[in-house]
Amino acid sequence: MAGRRPRVVVVGGGFGGLAVARELRGVPVDVLLVDQDNYHLFQPLLYQVATAGLEPADIAYALRGILRRIPNAHFFMAEVVGVDWDASCLLTAAGEKIPFDHLVLAAGATTATFGVPGAAEHAFALKDLRHAVALRSHLLEQFERCAAHPELIDEGLLTVVIVGGGPTGVEMAGALRELFTKVLAKDFPALEVWRARVMLVEMADSVLTAFHRSLQRDAARALKVRRVELRLGTSVSRVTPERVELSDGSHIPARTVLWAAGVRANSLADRLDVPQGRGGRIVVGPDLSVPGRPQIWVVGDLGAAKDVEGQLLPQLAPVAMQGGRHVARSIRRRLEGRPTERFRYVDKGIMATIGRRAAVAQLSFGLCLTGSLAWLAWLFLHLVILIGFRNRLSVLLNWTWNYLTWDRAARLILGPNVRDRSAEPSAPSRSPAADRTTST
Repeated sequence: MAGRRPRVVVVGGGFGGLAVARELRGVPVDVLLVDQDNYHLFQPLLYQVATAGLEPADIAYALRGILRRIPNAHFFMAEVVGVDWDASCLLTAAGEKIPFDHLVLAAGATTATFGVPGAAEHAFALKDLRHAVALRSHLLEQFERCAAHPELIDEGLLTVVIVGGGPTGVEMAGALRELFTKVLAKDFPALEVWRARVMLVEMADSVLTAFHRSLQRDAARALKVRRVELRLGTSVSRVTPERVELSDGSHIPARTVLWAAGVRANSLADRLDVPQGRGGRIVVGPDLSVPGRPQIWVVGDLGAAKDVEGQLLPQLAPVAMQGGRHVARSIRRRLEGRPTERFRYVDKGIMATIGRRAAVAQLSFGLCLTGSLAWLAWLFLHLVILIGFRNRLSVLLNWTWNYLTWDRAARLILGPNVRDRSAEPSAPSRSPAADRTTST
């Protein structure tokens, strides 16, 4: 139709997708954001929902509420299952066809279990609100079962094995120990809560391998102070409903396993007939467009973006946000008849928290922080990035209450089936929540 404004369709309402929509505010295009869920999820704080520190609504914000501040942007709730390249249309699970002039893929990543037998079926992931609530319910259920039958402690009901020593694994380990020793020990005075174990298994020789060596040592010390058992230089060979088997031949009786060892691109990438690289990530050019399809852009965890030295960029929220803004500017340049530019990621640093007044931070200009200062920096940064004043206020109040009282209000067992599991997309018994094609 003559005079029709170009339509930019964005798949995924995570950090990257929202960055695109916001940067296109006021640009003469119509933006349609498509996601299977109607909310934006602040994934860095998922572990606090899983450990009863925050409620799900504290870290989620309705996408329609965000987009109503962007006059040229709208939301459509659907599960994207493919693309008709000839017709330039998205295909949804319900059979709808969504036409586009520019398509931005920001569907994120899912958990990768690397083919370890039993991991897909018996380990929890932590990529979605459903996962966090299921894990929280499962953990609390184990304590209730042991309160009724204390002999079950010997069978590993109060043992949690965390696979992966990256930020998610480290933060989860520290938060669990604080939950067990400061909260549940009071909730279950007749139970030997001191026998509850948290074990962190990492195949590398240290935790937080992306951090400076001194910060790795500081993090390991902080975990050991909290009685987190570290099994470094060891990998998991099998997961069963009752135990975890390790590569050194030993095994750990455990009924709770959290898989935080890796991610792969959302399974949507497998259905698009586009080149893929390591971890299923879609190959992109220097400007984040797909080679041979200049109207297709990929941002965040779904894309295999590289730095100026040719190294893959990490699958982190800052990469997605900066990539989303870059793609929006590139679309604007295309509309103005100007050439696009190379995406250059500005690394401002990385952080991880181990628990109260214990964190590590590695800033871009070489400064390393530990202890209370790093912890305060971590708290401030997450509050600033979190979307919504109500969410920020609620999180701040919860953190303050927890700091003053060591209490956590969200100790609820919800859902009829707390043993719902997540797996990588190829596993036949995966949880539906793990194979999300429209969110980051």
